Amino acid sequence: MVDFTGPEICAKPARDVVDMLRQKIVSPKELLDASYARIDQVGETVNATVIQCRERAYAQLSTLKDMDSNQPGWLGGLPIGIKDLNDVSGVITTMGSWGLRNNVASASSPLVETIEARGGITTGKTNTPEFGAGGNTFNDVFGYTRNPWDTSKNAGGSSGGAAASLAVGETWLSHGSDLAGSCRTPAGYCGVVGLRPSPGRAGGGPGPAGFLNEGISGPLARDVEDCALFLDSMVGFNSRIPLSLEAPSVSFQDALKHDKKDIRIAFSEDQGGFASVEREVRDILSGAMRIASKSGITVEEGCPEMPALYDSYVALRGMHYGAVNNFVPDFVKKHFKATLRENINVGVKQTSHDIYLAQRGRTEVFNKMRDFLSDFDVLAIPVVGLPPGPVEQEWPSVVDGVNMPDYVDWLRFSFLATTAALPALAMPAGFTKSGMPIGIQLVGPPRGDALVLQVGLALERALNLPKTPIDPNITHG
Repeated sequence: MVDFTGPEICAKPARDVVDMLRQKIVSPKELLDASYARIDQVGETVNATVIQCRERAYAQLSTLKDMDSNQPGWLGGLPIGIKDLNDVSGVITTMGSWGLRNNVASASSPLVETIEARGGITTGKTNTPEFGAGGNTFNDVFGYTRNPWDTSKNAGGSSGGAAASLAVGETWLSHGSDLAGSCRTPAGYCGVVGLRPSPGRAGGGPGPAGFLNEGISGPLARDVEDCALFLDSMVGFNSRIPLSLEAPSVSFQDALKHDKKDIRIAFSEDQGGFASVEREVRDILSGAMRIASKSGITVEEGCPEMPALYDSYVALRGMHYGAVNNFVPDFVKKHFKATLRENINVGVKQTSHDIYLAQRGRTEVFNKMRDFLSDFDVLAIPVVGLPPGPVEQEWPSVVDGVNMPDYVDWLRFSFLATTAALPALAMPAGFTKSGMPIGIQLVGPPRGDALVLQVGLALERALNLPKTPIDPNITHG
């Protein structure tokens, strides 16, 4: 485990810091000071928080509302990061695209407004690949985000900046979004926790296409309990968000106060042969499941057959990019990277029949998973099939000897939750021999956000792995 030499307060769990705010043991200003001190200390090394809004953040201190500090989503002045796909009023939103490098948001997105109304203070924007397209976080505006465990490696994507900022202690909680594992892959690669919640739980789809449920926001944190805290700060019906759900009657934090009994996990190291996995990753995940079994968790191998999954996901992803990115102004579009153009073209070239089949296919996948999970709490699968690769590599060309035809194929483990609109939690499962984190993914039943968090907490306690933050392990020149 790499040491942590930042401000002591930065190493504390978010929930403990919020309790300190509640008891007035620490002030929001002291937390802001500590957060920015850590960004100054390691920011250039990992390149995670790429836009800072210090003046705005300190101005927020005078506008913190006296909301009930006993409310589950209360953050009380806790600094947070916002992914550079969401608008924050008065702050640049580039979406990682050169054509938007000077784009200042006139208003905050509804989700950001919700989080800030509950006491979150935005320290800045975290890095993302262009329009969130990619499993490695880099762009022409800000460059590469590096993995804190080995800075020659990538941090995953597209919420790589969010995950890396958490891992080094720049902030306590960080917002992400997820279409092809964009919360989950960075969490797995950086040794933190990322949740793709049920659609509508943490806001909705992208602003101009708010009824889409493939690309949605979600929380990233250093452990499961902090993830529940951040999710509580995001929830609630908002009439500006077409898919938004009411807050649950029992908060996610309260749900974790009651240990889940008789946990049953279905485990598949390759999702029934759906995706390639390197041997070291298989061994780490199998080892984690053996530890879980010894702790009293029931683990059985199993996974439903879902022949419609691949084609349905690819069509839905194409529809997302066609509906959103194909309509941006030409002065922005002309700078798009090749892989983003490919995504858009998939959507543009689809026929109505392709969309019909995708909708039928995703319903088939949903029904198969609903039935399968009547016997289990979650399906445990890899987050991705290999450890983090070189930061300069956009995507791996080979996984376990199998060629990857494009930059999406290696992310196959992300397809299931997105296609079937199921919650999925990515969390640490172990480390490679070289010291890189490997994550496991828990896919839960419909609207089973609390359940995946409960199972995640039980597994987290059973594995008892070291937690971030860490100092960056600097290996690049």
